[in-house]
Amino acid sequence: MNTFDPIRSGPLDIVIAGGGTAGWMAAAVLSRFLGNHATITLVESDEIGIVGVGEATIPQIHNLLISLGLDQAEFVRKTDASFKLGIEFAGWTKPGDTYIHSFGTVGRGAGLIPFRQLWLRGRSLGVSGDYGDYSLNAAAAHAGTFALNEPGAELSYAYHFDAAQFAPLLRRYAEERGVRRVEGKIEAVERDPTSGDIRALVLNGERRVPGKLFIDCTGFRSLLLGDSLGVPYVDWTQWLPCDTALAVPSAPAEAIRPYTQSMARPAGWQWRIPLQHRTGNGHVFCSQFMDVERARELLLDSLETAPLADPRPLRFTSGHRREFWSHNCIALGLAAGFMEPLESTSIHLVQSGLSRLLSLLPRGPGELSHARATFNRLSNSEWRRIRDFIVLHYVANGREGEPFWDHCRRMDVPDTLKEKIALFEEAGLFVREEDELFLDDSWAQVMLGQGIMPRTWSPLADNVPAEDIGPFLHSLAKACRTKASALPAHRQAIARLAGASAELS
Repeated sequence: MNTFDPIRSGPLDIVIAGGGTAGWMAAAVLSRFLGNHATITLVESDEIGIVGVGEATIPQIHNLLISLGLDQAEFVRKTDASFKLGIEFAGWTKPGDTYIHSFGTVGRGAGLIPFRQLWLRGRSLGVSGDYGDYSLNAAAAHAGTFALNEPGAELSYAYHFDAAQFAPLLRRYAEERGVRRVEGKIEAVERDPTSGDIRALVLNGERRVPGKLFIDCTGFRSLLLGDSLGVPYVDWTQWLPCDTALAVPSAPAEAIRPYTQSMARPAGWQWRIPLQHRTGNGHVFCSQFMDVERARELLLDSLETAPLADPRPLRFTSGHRREFWSHNCIALGLAAGFMEPLESTSIHLVQSGLSRLLSLLPRGPGELSHARATFNRLSNSEWRRIRDFIVLHYVANGREGEPFWDHCRRMDVPDTLKEKIALFEEAGLFVREEDELFLDDSWAQVMLGQGIMPRTWSPLADNVPAEDIGPFLHSLAKACRTKASALPAHRQAIARLAGASAELS
């Protein structure tokens, strides 16, 4: 029977298989919140590298840093971080077109009337500017400015950071709180012959690491949940056909953009992520429409600064394990699945998985079937909603005459996304369901940025006199530009927080 009682039966033995960002995030969070109620062991091998391409985040990462009590200035210094106000999408509708999916709110509503509806009515009157004109984050991104806690100009932000430096920071944090690290390769997984639960990890040298609860952070290999427990993989290739990425660092740019860039390419897209000490670059593409050598050539030719290494390939299949928690094993990170990094959600999914696990760990004895079922239902829902948001970028493209993009426009997308698009096309309407990650402003920015324009607007917007809408919109856009231009340059803002490390040598 799958039972444990961390209070009455002594500390819960938790074993984390694999290190990297996911493994050490799990170790840090669990050691912080379970304290003396758990003994935590992390098994990893120095011989096994980490993927570490994810260097961009979304604002929810603040919850992680705050909950762990990490100092923001120290975090920025030790991970060579920069600030992120959103993502610029270039060429996704047609070459030369750009829009920004910015964090934070866009515009300001009037009572019960959402800003989006006022903007749509203003568009019919010919007085609306670009939707992004009413976002302070977008204005600051265009201006290359940033500031923390500026009165009257508060920005919603996340970070770009060096994933290879983030894991060691978390490791130090976890080990200071009693997490034990075991060096070694996992050669076998020992299971209970009756329950099927995992009893121990068997390492090289015939060492055993026993436990009661196992966290699989072994990356794409998914040694515990996938290989040992046999949980099948749900393949999303039909909606997210890209299957290969090339990643390469390049020298730092003189000016650090306070946003991620996502540039459409003939068979996929390219990212550009500015850090203090270098720039992260990568090319995500579909191997059915482009070979690796051509993808490599396109990536290197479009670098803004000199490459610091050779591009390294990464093959993947977008999707996830059918169950995220099976028996006494929970998978996090790449062991759970691969979400294409277009909207920088990979670290958030580790974070939300840990939060969900903590909320469902039982205090007293009892079977785990209900906790597992709830965990899996909520995880599946979260992953599907994020999937839909990413698929939206592909299906609503305007790059006609290019085989890959033509294929994406013809895809039969999930019904949940069809509903979202249809509702927005009617009158710019949204219904947020099941605590989905992305809010109305995010969906609106991407819908409009990708060329999906509502046919009309909510009748609520008709309550505002037509002659008042133009001046209202004009004042909002002007305020965004004025506030953004008054902020310091992004690099200066980093230096003020983190010190001289942010200055170019």
